Amino acid sequence: VQLQASGGGLVQAGGSLRLSCAASGGTFSRYHVGWFRQAPGKEREFVAAIFRTGGNTEYADFAKGRFTISRDNSKNLAYLQMNSLRPEDTNVYYCAAKADVVTGLRTGYFYWGQGTQVTVSS
Repeated sequence: VQLQASGGGLVQAGGSLRLSCAASGGTFSRYHVGWFRQAPGKEREFVAAIFRTGGNTEYADFAKGRFTISRDNSKNLAYLQMNSLRPEDTNVYYCAAKADVVTGLRTGYFYWGQGTQVTVSS
């Protein structure tokens, strides 16, 4: 499956953005989807993930209460709604997919899209 993330941009602190992850080349509903982020010189970190049916979700502590992950399998799309953005949320955000949950929803992703830059100004 191929993934394409979009929706990043420049926003002021306190603002919102919705990232999209478009999938192609596979049966999207077979894959669990995760969002990750990475700043230059830092480790990539988990943001949020959603089970293939959309029934289960997980969030990093910093994302709880501010970010919401969702998906629309009929459109082969996953989303990350980000509210109350902070300057420290400035990162490149990536979507990823995998077919199993052997390693849980936070790790073990095989398919990765290109990132989309999110910049939050203070």
